[in-house]
Amino acid sequence: MKTPRISSWFGRGQLAAPPDIASATLRSDRFRLEREGDWRRLETIINRMERGGLRRIADDDLLALPTLYRTAASSLAVARETSLDAATLAYLEALVQRAWFQVYGPRQGFARWLRDFLLGGWSRAVREIWLDICIALFVMVSGTVVGWLLVAQNEEWYYRLVPGGLADDRVPGASREQLLATLGAEENAVGLSSFAAQLFSNNSAVSILAFALGFAFGIPSLMLLVHNTAMLGALLWLFASQGLLVELAAWLSVHGTTELLGILLAGAAGLHIGRAMAFPGTRPVLDAAAEAGRRGAVVMVGVVIMMIVAAFLEAFPRQLVDGAGSRFMIGGAMLVFWLSYFVLYRPRRIAESAG
Repeated sequence: MKTPRISSWFGRGQLAAPPDIASATLRSDRFRLEREGDWRRLETIINRMERGGLRRIADDDLLALPTLYRTAASSLAVARETSLDAATLAYLEALVQRAWFQVYGPRQGFARWLRDFLLGGWSRAVREIWLDICIALFVMVSGTVVGWLLVAQNEEWYYRLVPGGLADDRVPGASREQLLATLGAEENAVGLSSFAAQLFSNNSAVSILAFALGFAFGIPSLMLLVHNTAMLGALLWLFASQGLLVELAAWLSVHGTTELLGILLAGAAGLHIGRAMAFPGTRPVLDAAAEAGRRGAVVMVGVVIMMIVAAFLEAFPRQLVDGAGSRFMIGGAMLVFWLSYFVLYRPRRIAESAG
């Protein structure tokens, strides 16, 4: 994938663009040019690793890989917050996802890895970061409460917290009937498969970003959790104002029990790395961070699986199933399944069983 090129509005015989568009274009150009060298180098390294593994990588490039990955992840966070052009944003999202799998992905055979992963490896890794999960859960609940209170005091906050594409008819002042219509079921599944793919791409990007930003002592990961849950709090306030809180909760539960749990685990995994770097104990910082990174990587592979499941649930059952009771049953069943796997499923390690 090539780095996107942004055409200039000036010097090609075209009429001058409006000042705001010209300013945004110049800002995006400057942002890209300042960092393009690192992106290209990371992309070259990833291409070589995907074709031939570590044997094709020079020692200097291999040592620089984690730093280049974190730089790209930080660039993606900035690009998201400053609303840079769509081409640059799409390029960075794809680059960060590919780099994550090379930096943190499994290095053993797929069959053996899958067996270890499903037979306790994932659930064990989740339990090992229980403290980070508790902290991340507290932050997410706090973010939801803050979002609700901000919008309750000033409705202008709603437009700052909720993206325009998500808002559509879900805006302050909408009638009960308008809001209820946004929670209705579809008549058929035509077009929902592409919708599911889009949802998976967005949800996995948010999760991977929450994990990738953990290297900065976990603070950016927690901030990302607050931002996303503040939006949830704003939506809850809006529907509650029209007496539709139960209906919204049912609508969200279908996929939300999987999606929010996945985002929680991703943020906790990022925080786990940040805590290991800030408080390494008696170990060297790099050793502590490496161990936390391996544990967090196992959690994150599972999070990607959860995002696939959440995208399927959001695109199909949530859109096709109507009625609060039926939706709560689906969401509740998924929540019980995940909690049972993470908390109750505790098989012995395969190596121990073999012995």
